[in-house]
Amino acid sequence: MKIFVLFLVTIMMTMVQNAASQDVPPYKNPALPVEDRVEDLLARMTIDEKIGQMTQLNITMINTTGQQRDVELVPEKARDLILNHHIGSFLNGESVPAEEWYDYMSQLMRISVEETRLGIPVIYGIDHIHGASYLEGATYFPQGINLGATFNPEHSRQTGSVTAMESADLGHHWVFAPVLDLGEEQIWPRFWETYGEDPYLASVMGAAYVDGLQNNEEIAPYKVTATAKHYMGYSSPGSGWDRTPVQIGMQAIHEFHRPSFQAAIDAGIKTVMVNSGEVNGVPVHASYHFLTELLREQMGFEGVILTDWADIDKLVNFHRVSENFTEATLLSVMAGIDMSMTPDNLQFNDSMKELVADGRMTEERIDESVRRILRLKFDLGLFEHPYPRNDRFDRIGAPEHTAAALSAAEESLVLLKNDGDVLPLANPSTIILAGPTANNKRNLSGGWTIAWQGGEEERYPEDMHTIYTALQEEFPDAAIELVTEMPAADDDAAVQAFMNQLDAADMIVYAGGEEPYTEFVGNIKDLTLAEDQRNDLELLGRSDTPLALVLVQGRPRIITPVYSSLDAIVHAGLPGFEGAEAIAGLISGSINPSGKLPFSYPQHTGHYLNYNHKSSDVYFFNPQEANHIAQGSPNTSLFQFGDGLSYTQFEYSDLVLDQAEVTDGGTITASVTVTNTGDREGMESVLWFTRDMVGSITRPVKELKHFEKIQLEPGESRTVTFAIVPEEKLWFPDEQGNKLLEPGAFSLMVGGLQTEFTLQD
Repeated sequence: MKIFVLFLVTIMMTMVQNAASQDVPPYKNPALPVEDRVEDLLARMTIDEKIGQMTQLNITMINTTGQQRDVELVPEKARDLILNHHIGSFLNGESVPAEEWYDYMSQLMRISVEETRLGIPVIYGIDHIHGASYLEGATYFPQGINLGATFNPEHSRQTGSVTAMESADLGHHWVFAPVLDLGEEQIWPRFWETYGEDPYLASVMGAAYVDGLQNNEEIAPYKVTATAKHYMGYSSPGSGWDRTPVQIGMQAIHEFHRPSFQAAIDAGIKTVMVNSGEVNGVPVHASYHFLTELLREQMGFEGVILTDWADIDKLVNFHRVSENFTEATLLSVMAGIDMSMTPDNLQFNDSMKELVADGRMTEERIDESVRRILRLKFDLGLFEHPYPRNDRFDRIGAPEHTAAALSAAEESLVLLKNDGDVLPLANPSTIILAGPTANNKRNLSGGWTIAWQGGEEERYPEDMHTIYTALQEEFPDAAIELVTEMPAADDDAAVQAFMNQLDAADMIVYAGGEEPYTEFVGNIKDLTLAEDQRNDLELLGRSDTPLALVLVQGRPRIITPVYSSLDAIVHAGLPGFEGAEAIAGLISGSINPSGKLPFSYPQHTGHYLNYNHKSSDVYFFNPQEANHIAQGSPNTSLFQFGDGLSYTQFEYSDLVLDQAEVTDGGTITASVTVTNTGDREGMESVLWFTRDMVGSITRPVKELKHFEKIQLEPGESRTVTFAIVPEEKLWFPDEQGNKLLEPGAFSLMVGGLQTEFTLQD
C-alpha cells in the first residue's frame, strides 16, 4: 500500500510540474538560450505588437505636464500607449531626485510587465552623456573633449562605470553615449562631445567607455547598454553647422570615421544611433549602404539601430527625399532602421501598419528588427529584473565617484602658454578674477547637464564650486577680488582707477569662453572669441600684472588677436562639476597639469587644418615654406595636437628600434627613454606617431598610433616601448574598406625625436 501511495504521489507531482512548465512559456525561462527565447516570443506576437516594439516615444507623451522637465507618470497615458499601441521604449527626462525616477520607472515597468498580454518590459533610453547627467546628486565627469585631453583611457572607463553604477538601479538601461564622431570641424556645435580629432584616440577612449558602462559587475543584477553615435560622418559638415550636409569620400570614411565605431562594435556595444544629416547627398537614415552593407555586413554589427530625434520625419520636411511620412518610414526601415525615436506621436506605428496592409512591408522584415530589440532586452536581463530598486541610492554621488571625476578634470586641463613661468602662483596677496565664467557653475559643464542645453544656474548643486569660490578655498590667505563689470573705455578716470587696482594685484585671472549649448542651438558664424571678451582682455592686458586666460569652452575659440597680451593660457574645456576645483589647483600648483590637446587649435578663422592633414592641404610657392609643410608642421594652428605644458620638464632620448626592417607578420619594437628633468613629480603622455612616406592613396603627414601616460618623480627615467605590428599599425583602407599594406619607408616620431624604418615585401 505504501508503495502504491508513493507511486500516486510521484505521478501527481509530475503532472503538476508538467502543468507548471506548460503555464510558463519558453521565453520566460531564463535557463534557455537567448535565441530560443527570442524566437518563442516572436512567434507569439501580433503584427501590431511587433510594430510597437520598434517605436520609442518621449517622456512628454506620458508625464503630468507634457514638458521635458517633469518626471511624473500619468498611468492612464502610459497604459494607453503600452496596452493599445504596444510601445516598447521610452526616453528622456531631466535631472530630478532618484526617488522620483524610481517611482516613475516602477509604475511604467509594472504596466508593461503585469498588464500586457505578453509582459514584454519597456526599455528606457536617456542622455547620460558625462555621468548620470539627468539625475540630481549624480557625479558629473568632464565632457568628452576633456576626457580626450587626458590621454588616459581609465578616465573614460570610469565615466562609463560610474554612470552605470548611479543610474542602473533607476531603470535607465539604455545610455545614449559615447559620441564617437571626430572633432575635426572646430566650429561644429557638438565638437565638445567628441574625444578629439584623431580616430585612434577616439577608438581607445570610446572602447574604454563601453567597457566601463556595459561590464560593471557592481550593478548586478542589472545591465546597461551603451550607444555608439552618431553613425557616421556627422561631425564634418561643410558649413560647420549641425545636421548640415557632409561630403566625404568613402576612402576617408573608412580611414578616419569608421575606426571609432568599429572599436566600439568590437568592444561589444549593443546599439547604434544614426547621424541626423546626409553624407554624399543621401541622408544616413535612408542609406542602405551605410546602415546595412557597411554597418552590418562589413563592420559586423548585430545590435539595434536607432534613429535620432524625429529623423524619419526629417526625410520629408528637412532632407526632402520622401513625399510623406509613410514613404519615409518605408525608406528608412528598408535601409536598416530597427527602432524609430518618433518621438512625440504615433505616426511611425500608423505608417508601418499602412505599409503592411498595402503589402509594401513584409512581416519578415519587421521580424528582423524586432528580433534584435527582443534580444537586447533579454541580454540586459529585463525579463528577469524589470523593476528598479531604491536600496542603493547611497552610491549616487559617492565620495569615490567624486574623486574619480576630480582626477579626470585635473588631468584634462591643458596649459598652453606660461611665459615667464607665471604659473603656478605662489603665496599671492591679491588675485583679480574676471570674465563670464568667473562665478558661474553652468558654464563648467556645458550641454546635456541637468537639461538638454544645460540647466539654469539655480539648478546646480549648492556646494558646487565656481572658479571664484574654488580660488577662495585654494588661497585662504589671499584676497580674491571679483570684477563683475569693466569700466567704460571712454571713462578715463574709471579706467585709471581700474589700472591701479590691477597693478596692485599679483595675478589677473580671466575666465572666458562660452556658455552651454548643444546641437543646432550652438551654431555660430565666427569661431573668434566673443568681442566683449576680447575687449576685456585688451583692457586687462594693459596692466603689468601677469594675465592668465582660462578658457572654459566647448570648442577652440580663436584668441590670436589677444594672444600677445596673455602671459598664461589654460584650455579648461568643459571639466564638469569638479572643474573649478581642478582649475584652482592648477593655478596654485597643487596639481601639475598633464593634459594635452586632442585637437589642433586654430590660429585663424578662415583656414585651419587637423594635425593629420595631407601634404597637399597646404600649398606655398616659397620652397622653404613648402619644406616646412612637408615636415608636418603647418603654420595654420596656434597650438598643435598633443601640445600641453607641465610644471616640470620631460626629456626624450635614446629612440631605438630593435630592427630597421620588418615584414608582414613581423614586429618592430621601438623604445624611448623619458626623463623628468624638473624638480617635481609629473605625468607625461607619450604619443607615438608614424608617417608612411609613399602610398598609393595619399597619406597623412603623421598619424597617432599609440599612446601611454606615465608618472615620473624628479630625476626619474623610464623606457617606454611601442610594438609596431604592420598588419595592425601600418595598413590603410581603400574606397571599399579593404586593407592595403604597402611596402616602403616609414618615419616614427615621439617627443620631438624621429627615426626611420622600412616595411619589406
